Amino acid sequence: MTIQTANLNQVNPYLPFGDRQDAPFYGKDILSVKQFNHADLNYIFGVAHEMQEMVRRVGTFDMLKGKILTNLFYEPSTRTSSSFTAAMERLGGSVIPINEVRYSSVAKGESLPDTIRSLECYSDVIVLRHPETGSAALAAQYGRKPIINAGDGTGEHPTQALLDLFTILEEMGRVNGLTITMLGDLKYGRTVHSLARLLTLYNVKLNYVSPELLRMPADVIKEIGDKLIPQAEYTSLDEVLAQTDVLYVTRVQKERFENPEDYEKVRGSYVITPELMTKAKSDMIVMHPLPRVGEISMDFDDDPRAAYFRQMEYGLYVRMALLALVLGKT
Repeated sequence: MTIQTANLNQVNPYLPFGDRQDAPFYGKDILSVKQFNHADLNYIFGVAHEMQEMVRRVGTFDMLKGKILTNLFYEPSTRTSSSFTAAMERLGGSVIPINEVRYSSVAKGESLPDTIRSLECYSDVIVLRHPETGSAALAAQYGRKPIINAGDGTGEHPTQALLDLFTILEEMGRVNGLTITMLGDLKYGRTVHSLARLLTLYNVKLNYVSPELLRMPADVIKEIGDKLIPQAEYTSLDEVLAQTDVLYVTRVQKERFENPEDYEKVRGSYVITPELMTKAKSDMIVMHPLPRVGEISMDFDDDPRAAYFRQMEYGLYVRMALLALVLGKT
């Protein structure tokens, strides 16, 4: 799908490679999908599409030359940290990577607010991943520079939700009217929490498929229901696979379980295989935030419906857009 951006400058007259302190998102934190409306999404995705074209034509450019990003990750990350690093460097900026906080002042007992206030002395924007829900909001409370939430405990992962939605638009050509099935760890999966909330801006139907232990949290279900979005819970994928347009698969997160026995009860509950997918539509897609640990067979990777690695690439363009926007350049 091609997102139309021809009239972008008429609505928001950005100057190429220029500072615009009156621009949308300039200096703002990206903490939750709840902060976005339709106009925001259209704008972000329009810029992301322009980033995609610029990367394909040029590769790298100097839009953020002289700007510095700090990647502050209290939890392990491969894709998100690498994606933000690649996004910043493709825009001409630099990155301070902090991926092992046990080797930093945090190991000495430094508080999150003090860490944020120290690192913003060296950087223009901070991307934060933290194991505690609400940590990004706390960081934003004390920080002066923009904070981008890269996952706070079992709470939200807003940039993942944005790239997920961009993937659906690019792959399916629309969001309205789709049936989206979320499968796997829906209790601890912050990606599905954020995506479900973001999808309430559209006319969709949501299915939740999980073991009883990993059901979508009641507060998320209530929040979605309050927006009058049709939703239903199942324990078997067979009941909804044939009607599904987007299958969003998540791994069972061993690190979130306090009791290892509970993890053993649910690991391997669902596995996407070529045989299983013969029951699905030919024009649907399968997504996954990755990493996977067996819930999607590698034998399925060559199927054109397997969108999860394309999903990662779309994430680069969305994160480039966000960095440019919060720093007032595009």
